[in-house]
Amino acid sequence: GTLLNLSMSDHGHSDSLLLSWDELEGDVMGYSLALSSLLPEKLLQNRSIGPNNTSFWFHGLTPGTCYKVEVTATLACMDITSQTVTGQTSPSPVHNLSLSSDGSSAVLHASWEQASGQLDGYHLALYHSDSQTLVRNASILPNATTFLFDGLLAGSEYALRVSTLSGASQASTSIHQWTAPSIPTQLRLTPGSSTSLFASWAGAEGAAWLHLTLRNLLTQTVTKTLSAKRGLTNYTFQHLHPGTQYCLGLSAMAGPYTTMGPNATAWTYPLSPGNVTLSSVAEQSSLQAHWNTPAGERDFYLVSLQEGEDGTPTKNISVGGDSSHVIFHGLSPGKQYSVQVTAVAGPYQASEYSTAAWTKPLPPSGVSLCNQGSSSSLLAQWEEAMGEGYMLVLNAMELPVKNSSLLRGVTNFTYEGLRPGTLYSFEITTVAGPYTSAPQRITNWTYPLPPEQLTLSNQGLSTSLQASWKAASASSAGYTGALWETKSQRCVRNMTTGNSMTNITFEDLVPGRQYTLEMVATAGPYKSPMRSATDWTCPMALSGVILTNTRHPLGLSAFWNKPAGDVDQFHLQLYSKNLPAQRNITVGPKTQNFTFLGLAPGIQYFLKVTVLAGPYRSSSHFATEWTYPLSLANVSIQPGPRPQELHVSWVESGGGREHLVQLSVAESLSIIRNVSVPRGVNHIDLEGLVPGSRYRVEIFSQAGPHRSSSQTVIGYTVPLPPLSLSAIPVSTSWALAVHWETPPGQRDGYLLSMHEEGSSSSARNLNLGKDSTNITLAQLAPGTCYLVEIWAVAGLYRSLPKNVTGCTVPAAPTNLSLTNPGSSSELLAWWSKPPGKRDHYRVIIYSLTSRSRERVQTLRPDAQNVTWTHLEAGSRFAVQVTAVKGSFEASSENVTQWTYPLAPSNLTLSSPSASTLQASWAAVEQGAESYMVDLYGTASSGRVRHMVLKRHIRSHTFSNLSPGTHYSVAVRATAGPYHATTLNLTHCTREYDAAKY
Repeated sequence: GTLLNLSMSDHGHSDSLLLSWDELEGDVMGYSLALSSLLPEKLLQNRSIGPNNTSFWFHGLTPGTCYKVEVTATLACMDITSQTVTGQTSPSPVHNLSLSSDGSSAVLHASWEQASGQLDGYHLALYHSDSQTLVRNASILPNATTFLFDGLLAGSEYALRVSTLSGASQASTSIHQWTAPSIPTQLRLTPGSSTSLFASWAGAEGAAWLHLTLRNLLTQTVTKTLSAKRGLTNYTFQHLHPGTQYCLGLSAMAGPYTTMGPNATAWTYPLSPGNVTLSSVAEQSSLQAHWNTPAGERDFYLVSLQEGEDGTPTKNISVGGDSSHVIFHGLSPGKQYSVQVTAVAGPYQASEYSTAAWTKPLPPSGVSLCNQGSSSSLLAQWEEAMGEGYMLVLNAMELPVKNSSLLRGVTNFTYEGLRPGTLYSFEITTVAGPYTSAPQRITNWTYPLPPEQLTLSNQGLSTSLQASWKAASASSAGYTGALWETKSQRCVRNMTTGNSMTNITFEDLVPGRQYTLEMVATAGPYKSPMRSATDWTCPMALSGVILTNTRHPLGLSAFWNKPAGDVDQFHLQLYSKNLPAQRNITVGPKTQNFTFLGLAPGIQYFLKVTVLAGPYRSSSHFATEWTYPLSLANVSIQPGPRPQELHVSWVESGGGREHLVQLSVAESLSIIRNVSVPRGVNHIDLEGLVPGSRYRVEIFSQAGPHRSSSQTVIGYTVPLPPLSLSAIPVSTSWALAVHWETPPGQRDGYLLSMHEEGSSSSARNLNLGKDSTNITLAQLAPGTCYLVEIWAVAGLYRSLPKNVTGCTVPAAPTNLSLTNPGSSSELLAWWSKPPGKRDHYRVIIYSLTSRSRERVQTLRPDAQNVTWTHLEAGSRFAVQVTAVKGSFEASSENVTQWTYPLAPSNLTLSSPSASTLQASWAAVEQGAESYMVDLYGTASSGRVRHMVLKRHIRSHTFSNLSPGTHYSVAVRATAGPYHATTLNLTHCTREYDAAKY
C-alpha cells in the first residue's frame, strides 16, 4: 500500500497527542483513526474524518502514557491502506514542591505531591546558585514524595529541579531556598596603628552577609558599622582615636536567616611623646627630662633614665597622663645619660628617646710612657677615668705633633713609626660630652736603629768582598764591625766608620772561602742590636777540560786539572741537544776524571765542569764528543700507496745525526737512488719506480764522523692491474672468452678467479703467465652469470683487482607441447625445464587462422606450463617458448593446436519447393574452420547427402529431393580434429503444387 508517513507528538501537552500524516496522491475517500493503549492493549477512541485532513488531536489522555494509533485511508475503487504509529504523552510535573532548611546550615528537606498520570520515577538535581554548579544528582522511585540533601554549604542559596520521568520524556519544576548561616569563629581585633584596628575571623564562608559594629568603650558610642558579602575574612577600621579601647560585634546573615556571632575588644596604639629632651639644671649632678603631650588618650607615662651607651636602666618613674617633665637628682659625674618616655594605653606602649647628656669628667691617673727597647714606638699607659673618651698629644723637637682621640675603656696607646733615638713628650685629658678634664704630662726616648740591609758580596771576584748597608737614623753616632773566617772563626779585619759611610771593601782574601761580617750602630747611651752578613769569595774556574770517546758506543770519559783556592765539589753536566734528559754528577774536590756509561748511541754530547764553593760556582768551557751510532733494526720494505712507490720503514736503535737510504735494482745490484733522512724520521716513501719490480734497500746511520750499516732488505712495488677486461659468451658452447690488455710495468704473472653469482661454492682460481692476454672458460652452466676477477701478481703482492660479469647463453626449452583441454577458448602449453639458469621465460602465442595480434607472457624461470584463455574458438594457434638471460635468448621449436569450434545455433529448416530443403543456422564469426551438413532420410535412416562448407557460410539448400518426404538435417562445426554438432532437426518437403499440373 501507499505509505502515509505518520508522526505523533504531544507538543508539550501532557493530556493530548497530535497525529500528522502526508497527503496522499489520488482520490481519498476518508480516514479512520483508532487510538489504543499499549499496556494493556485496549481500544480507547475510534474516529472517522474527511479526506482533506492531514492531522488530528486526541484529547483527554493520561499523562506519561504510551499510545498506539492505526490510520486507515480509504481510496477510490474501495482500495485501502493502513499504517500504525506509537506516541507518548508528556508526564505531568509534581505539585506543591517545597524546599526548607528548618534552621540547619548543612541540610535542605524537599517534599512534593505525587504527579498525576503514569511515570517511571523522579530525577532530582540540586544546584548551587552562586557558582551554578551541580551539587547533587539523584534518581528515585515514583512513589517517593520527599528527599533530604545533607552536607551542604552553610548560608548558601540552592536551586532544586524535580523532573518527572516517563520513557524519554520528562516534566520539571524548580524551587530556590537558603541554608542557615554558620557563625564565624576566631574573631580577632588587633591594632594596626594608632588610628586603625584590624579585624579578622574564620568560617565566614557560611554566611552570605556579615554585619560588623565597632563601639568606643570610653564614650560608649557606636563608631563604625559595616555590611560585607560572603568571602570577606578581615577588615581594617580607620580614623580611630589613639590609645582608645573599642569593642567589635559580628553577626551572620543568609537569606531570611540571621545569627549573632562573638565579640572582641582591643586598644588602638597610643602616640609617643614628642620632643623628648634631657638637660642639666642648676643643681650639681642633676638632669631634667621634658616632653610634649601627644594627641589621643593614654593611662600614664613611664619615664626611664638610662646610663651609658648600652642604655642600662638606672631609675624608673611613673607620672600621670597629663605630665610633661621630671627631674633626676644625685647622678654620677663624667657619665652619659639618656631618658625614655613611654605613653601606656592598655597593653600597648609608645616610646620616645632623648639625646644623651653628660656630667663633668675627672682627669686620668697613673700615666706612664715606655719605649720597651723599641726604636720606632712608645707605649703610653694610664688608669681608667669616667668619661666619653681621651685626647692624646705626642710631640718632639722639630717634628710634627701627633694628636689622637680614644674612646672610653682604652687604658693604653702605642705610637708607631717614631724616629729612633728621639725625646718625646706625652699629654692626656679626659673628655665627657662638652667637658674636658685638666691634662697629665710625661716624657721618654726611643732606641737607635741597627744598620739596615747589611750585605756582603763578592761582586763576582775571587779575592775580595764588599760590605754595604743603609744608614740608620740621624741620631746614630757611627758603626763598628769585624770580618771573620766562618769555618775557622778567625778574625781577619776590624772596622769603625762614621754615620755617613754606607760601604767598605775587604781585599786579598782566599778564593772560594766563606766570611762573616758583624756590625752595630750607636746613638747616645744606647746601642742597636748586632747585624751580620755572610758570603763566599768566588772559586777559580777550571781550564783544559777534555771529553773523549772510549770506542764503546755507550761511554764517554772526562778529564780536568784542580784549580787554586778552596773547592767544595766538582759538578759535571753532560747533555745532548737531541735528548730532553741530562746527566748531572757531583764528585769530591780531589777527583780529576770521570767516565759516563750507558749513554745513547750516535748522539753528540756536551760536557761542562763547574767548581762549587758555597752557593757560587765557576764553569769551564764546553767539551763535546759523539757516541758511536747503532745499526737500524727492523728495516722493512712494503709497497707504497701507489704502484710506483715503495714504503721503507725502520726502528731507530739509538742515535745518529741522519740516515742514508740506498736503493738498487735487485737483479743488477746497481744503485739508482741515495736519499738522506734526518734523525727521528722512521720511514720514507720512494717514488717514481717501475710497478711490479724487485728492489734492494740498505740504510746507513751517521753520527758525527761515525757510520753503521743496517741489514739489506728486498721488496716489490705493486703491479698495475690488467686493462680492458672483458668476458664474452661463446655462442656455440656454454663458455666465456676472457680478454685483457697488458698493463705498463713488470709482473710475475696473473691470478684469475671465477665465481658463479648467487652460489655458495668457492671460486675457481687460475694462475696465468705474465705474457697471457686471454683465456676461454669452458664447461660452464648455461644461462649463468659469473664474476671474473683478475690480478697482476709480483712477488707476494697483487695489483688492484679488475672484475667483469659475463653470462653464458641460456639453454632452450625442450619437449614443448600444446594441448586442448576440451575448451573452445583455452590451450595449455607444457615443456621440459632446460639445464642451467635464466632470468625468465617469454611465451608467445599467435593465431594461424586470423590476423589477431600475438599475445606474450613473461613467466618466472622455474615455470613449466602456461594456460592461455579467452582465445578464438575454432582457430589454430602456434606457441613458442624462449629462455631469456640478460640480452641472450634460446627458443624452442614452434608447436600448433586448435581450439574447439562452437556448435551452430538456431538451426532452421524450410522447403522452398517440393524438391528442395533449405537449412539455415547462426554462428559467431570465425567460430569454426568449416561446417559439415548431413542430410538423412527418415524412412531409410541412412545419410542421403554430405556437404563441407567454408567457415563464413550460414545456410545450404539441398535439391532434387522427393516431395512430401521427411528428412533429418545435422550441422557440425569443425576445427582441425575437433567438431561440435547441433541436434538433428526434421522437416518435410512440400507436396507437389496441383496448380502446376
